[in-house]
Amino acid sequence: MPSQLGDYTIHRYGHEQEPIVIIDGFSGQVAELLEHARTVQFAPAGFGYPGLRALADGNYILARGKLLADIFYDVFGFETVGRTESCTYSIVTTPPHALTPAQRIPHYDGTGANLLAMLHYLKGPETSGTSFYRHRRTGFETITPARIAAYKSSLAEDVEAHGPPAPGYFYGDDERYEMIADIQARPDRLILYRGRTLHSGSIPPNLKLTSDPRTARLTVNTFLLAL
Repeated sequence: MPSQLGDYTIHRYGHEQEPIVIIDGFSGQVAELLEHARTVQFAPAGFGYPGLRALADGNYILARGKLLADIFYDVFGFETVGRTESCTYSIVTTPPHALTPAQRIPHYDGTGANLLAMLHYLKGPETSGTSFYRHRRTGFETITPARIAAYKSSLAEDVEAHGPPAPGYFYGDDERYEMIADIQARPDRLILYRGRTLHSGSIPPNLKLTSDPRTARLTVNTFLLAL
């Protein structure tokens, strides 16, 4: 069950009960961010992310600095926010059939306990949310440094047992993964979670995959290292 604390809600899912924080009405600047995203230069994101990215000005986040500091301390146990690793506009553009095998299964952003991911939705549920997973073979819901070797070995065993992952964006349950949470996108909703959690964008099969920020699945993705 979620718990409500001030301006944010804490959810704990699965066996590991890793916190996922939801803040609705985070910035009050959705129109401005959407407008700015139309003026920046997007480029292929490179390995991992199935689409395009462009630098975003993370200063808008500072207006909620007190709230974020409270969350970092009260929820995750960190004294300070630390430093911003990256802050980018992100657009999903890769067709389902063109995804690499690694892009067809849930992923994690890093194994460190102090890497926190902030995903700021600028549009509504028609452009998808984010789902979180448990790996069936290992039972892992987070990938830590102590688990990474066993997890990678188990992924190879999955391929032996079931073949390569099916083409398409992952969503729901299959023989490899079980979905433990599904967070819906809302304009100006921000979710905050440790980067080590297994997760995937919940990309609707009928979503128009376009590079046009006006109609694309457009989010602001920020990674922070806490101290």
